[in-house]
Amino acid sequence: MLDPSATQFSHVKPEDTAFVSGGLRDFFLYRDLGVAAATHGKVIAHLVKANMAPETGTGWHRHEADFQIVIMLKGWARFMYEDQATLVQAGDVVHQRPGIRHYLFDYSPDMEYLEIVSPADFKTVDVPPVCAIPPPTPWPTARASD
Repeated sequence: MLDPSATQFSHVKPEDTAFVSGGLRDFFLYRDLGVAAATHGKVIAHLVKANMAPETGTGWHRHEADFQIVIMLKGWARFMYEDQATLVQAGDVVHQRPGIRHYLFDYSPDMEYLEIVSPADFKTVDVPPVCAIPPPTPWPTARASD
């Protein structure tokens, strides 16, 4: 049986935590869901959403993590997983096996996903390029009123 003292109950409402910058990528905003604190660092869960148009993407990297899933809530994102281009759309769930080399290179302006990773303090390690990356899709520009 699990030790109930190993984690705490947590209930985070949308108004409890805001989307903020300062996460792993400056072109995304992150909203902490309180899971890292409740699990004493065993797991992190956060919402991630687009903040700026894709220009360079994440670069090739891997994570030192035991478990990672991405659940696309809104919009879409294009990843390279090793040498495989993968379109992840709203409703899709991706399990990123430990150590998989990947690159998020394109996403829609409304992209938002839930990411769950264990441990909470996982490391990101840059890796040499695996293959060429397609260019991102330009975001529409706001039209000036006449």
